[in-house]
Amino acid sequence: MFRSLRNTIRLLTIARVLARHDALFLLDSMPVTRQIAGLARLISNHHAEGRPGERLARALVELGPSFIKLGQALSTRADLVGDEIAADLSMLQDRLEPFSFAEVEKILAEELGAEIPALFSDFTEVPIAAASVAQVHHAVTKDGRVVAVKVIRPSVEDAFERDLDLFYWLAEIVERTQPSLRRLHPVDSIATFAHTVSMEMDLRFEAAAASELAENFVEDETFRLPDVLWSLTGKRVLTTTWIDGIPIDERAGIIAAGFDPTVIAERAARAFFKMVFSDGFFHGDMHPGNLFVGEHGEIIAVDFGIMGRIDVATRRYLGEMLLAFLNGKYRRAAEIHFEAGYVPADRSVDLFAQACRSIAEPILDKAASEISLARLLAQLFKVTETFGMEVQPQLLVLQKTMLTAEGVGRGLCPDVNFWELARPLVEEWMAFNVSTPARLRHTIEDTLAAAASLPRLIQRAERISTQFTDDGLKLHPDTLKVLLARRKTSLVQTWLPWALIIVLFALLVSQG
Repeated sequence: MFRSLRNTIRLLTIARVLARHDALFLLDSMPVTRQIAGLARLISNHHAEGRPGERLARALVELGPSFIKLGQALSTRADLVGDEIAADLSMLQDRLEPFSFAEVEKILAEELGAEIPALFSDFTEVPIAAASVAQVHHAVTKDGRVVAVKVIRPSVEDAFERDLDLFYWLAEIVERTQPSLRRLHPVDSIATFAHTVSMEMDLRFEAAAASELAENFVEDETFRLPDVLWSLTGKRVLTTTWIDGIPIDERAGIIAAGFDPTVIAERAARAFFKMVFSDGFFHGDMHPGNLFVGEHGEIIAVDFGIMGRIDVATRRYLGEMLLAFLNGKYRRAAEIHFEAGYVPADRSVDLFAQACRSIAEPILDKAASEISLARLLAQLFKVTETFGMEVQPQLLVLQKTMLTAEGVGRGLCPDVNFWELARPLVEEWMAFNVSTPARLRHTIEDTLAAAASLPRLIQRAERISTQFTDDGLKLHPDTLKVLLARRKTSLVQTWLPWALIIVLFALLVSQG
């Protein structure tokens, strides 16, 4: 009861802010909050300028850090807020007034165990950027390295915890009262949002993400990241080497520096698709403010608070599905969704193939430079509601990131097809991972892995036997032998035929 009362009062405060910005449509769209929206409209009814998404973005900035992050999350959910509002929210400016330098000094002393003069030979008091979660200062270490120091905003964790309780409360009500919206998994979506925010507020996770991404590109001189200074990094402080470069959206500056924008766009495309398909670990916030062009024409990425991961199975689905769409094989595109288990088996493949054609043809019929795979995915996620397709959060994050990356490419070269720049890389990955030989290889690898686990299974059975004996349930040694023999027989029946196939294949190759 107290939780409901507290959140209702908080919701009224939020509604008044939304009303001032003429953005109550967000609450109007949910039956559980329509009455509160109506009350707020009576108290504070205004007609603000701008599109609905722009008005909502301004309201979210006024509501504070939690709501700015919520707006960024909603920018990936066109299925909830519509294409136009999602696009406007994707441009949400995450900028707030900086907090005091005294707070910065206090946080650094607590996290790093020393005062600023003992750690840095120079440290600017005025931050170069201040966002909802943290702000960044320019500094120089004692050994002369120029660095960027990111510091978490004080008390931001408490603010997020309070607002997350409200978000969970609303999501729980939606799931209880709106059966038609359960397929969107409101509570799970908030849980994903909460997990993302909690990791973003622990800068050690961001440091680890930067380190992992750098390892993935260690042999690629066209894409690099700042180095992490681990000795000057903690939960609320992240120190990295300073980056100098031309913002990637300054096309004139890139040309003036002697670089071909087409080459830069190609490097951006290849880096993005390498992250997604080869590594399954991608930068989740690739807007122009986080991408620069270095002195050698390399692309430099910063800010790794939002990252995405895609497992191998999802990458196979995504790659095969995109190629099927681009080659006009809509029946195959539909079948892939059923094989992945995204669409219930009792639905019609033929009707789903027809739906795939209906969304793909208007997009793929455009000029090559205007084809947007991100918009194709967005339309696909919308039409799948009719077929009961479950929401795939990891693909929503990817779709939003892909849209941003395509925007970067078009800003550099309006006439270049972003997809065609990276298509060879994706097709090469697909050939290695999805072709018939690849499927056979994966099956063999899985079978050999199962065979390798045999000794561990035997040891486990012996431990279970000991535990049963200690608890008073005794197994006769002969019984144990029979059980182990059956386990061995089962495993041999599983992997022996494949072993014979491997041997036969090796003989044929050697004789050929």
